[in-house]
Amino acid sequence: MSIHEECGVFGVISKEPTDAANIAYCGLYALQHRGQESCGIIVCDDGLFAEHRDVGLVGEVFTPPVLASFPRGTMAVGHTRYGTTGASNRVNCQPIVVNHQKGRMAIAHNGNLSNAAQLRSELELAGAIFHTTSDTETIAYIVTRERLKASSIEEALSRAMDTLEGAYSLVLMSPQKLLCARDPHGFRPLCYGRMEDGTYIVASESCAIRAVGASFIRDVEPGEILVFTRDGVVSRREHCGTAEKRLCVFEYIYFARPDSVIDGVSVHSARVRAGRALAMIHPAAADVVIGVPDSGLDAALGYSRESGIPYGIGLIKNKYVGRTFIAPNNRLDQVKLKLSAIREVVDGKRIVLIDDSIVRGTTSGRIVGLLREAGAKEVHMRVSAPPFLCPCYYGTDIDSKSSLIACHHTVPEIARMIGADSLGYLPVERLRDLAGSEGFCDACFSGSYPTAVPADTRRDRFERRLSEITQ
Repeated sequence: MSIHEECGVFGVISKEPTDAANIAYCGLYALQHRGQESCGIIVCDDGLFAEHRDVGLVGEVFTPPVLASFPRGTMAVGHTRYGTTGASNRVNCQPIVVNHQKGRMAIAHNGNLSNAAQLRSELELAGAIFHTTSDTETIAYIVTRERLKASSIEEALSRAMDTLEGAYSLVLMSPQKLLCARDPHGFRPLCYGRMEDGTYIVASESCAIRAVGASFIRDVEPGEILVFTRDGVVSRREHCGTAEKRLCVFEYIYFARPDSVIDGVSVHSARVRAGRALAMIHPAAADVVIGVPDSGLDAALGYSRESGIPYGIGLIKNKYVGRTFIAPNNRLDQVKLKLSAIREVVDGKRIVLIDDSIVRGTTSGRIVGLLREAGAKEVHMRVSAPPFLCPCYYGTDIDSKSSLIACHHTVPEIARMIGADSLGYLPVERLRDLAGSEGFCDACFSGSYPTAVPADTRRDRFERRLSEITQ
């Protein structure tokens, strides 16, 4: 598995000053699976912003001395990042802070704008100077531009949403208000909850709301803006219903934590249903079903329940190594560090191996090899997603077909390349089994895009433009 997803966002607002930084820290820890490249927290203390951002994991960046340096505040925003646009460096860490004529603003963003290059070019021609290469700065520029003409920050955000296209779940903080917004398609998840003392929490996933001791209230609807103040919360719905709902189905397959509930659907249950479907569509004569930790485990449980083949723990994950997609180089060594096979479970056995996807095939081949080395007699691989056939423009780091193994090889060929005795994918038409409705995006599998396709999809497109300009 080697898909990249962009990030997780978090926000907190309370009636009285509180340890907002620590609440944000706990929330980001629960969202660490969504991005392990960098993280940041900004606290609002009576209109003054205190911030800390850096490259690294949440626990590495926010040491006890760093957390102790934050003031108590009534609001905070947090972000944990894996960038799908923009280089991996401190400059691109979020949340970002913008100073403008009417005050200050901090913003954290999850997703990719499909019209980012066009918007950035227009802003540059109008005199804007960009300091980062992420879509988030583009959003911030548009919001601040609209703020000069709007009566409030929420009005400015609503006007900005008329211009933005693609995926964006946002948390935005002004000196007085905390806002969140989800794009009209609802590509990326966003929800909110409330603590017993009236403190409101906004997060990418419900697991983060529970992690800080808050009660889940509901998902933010596609197109909705929520405005939080000390007096409560107000919903703005002028963008709701302006586009068909298209939640990324890969949230259920891989991105989200299994204990999260997204748009009313349990991620764990969705993955179990995918496993059951695989057992019906691609049965195998085997002795044990095992899953690739972590996102393959629930589907493996579903396959076992449907097929009657015993479920076993055949692969152990080193919990001190992050998801392999985080490593930019030497991927095979990362897989070897991350996973090991339990010989007592797999030796001499016919194995059904469940994973969430195959992208390039290198990771899958290495995992099959680990099982062979541990004595597996047969390895029948089943994948709880369809084959990746198309680029994604909404936050999944697939910018071209060139590295997608399914674009260049048949299923039997892929099975031979990864060393499996057989291979079966979840059919694209069965994705509704996961999402529970038709309101999801499957463009990376089907090629059916809900927005216009951008001309330049390279991950480093803005860095390239900078180098081309300076030459």
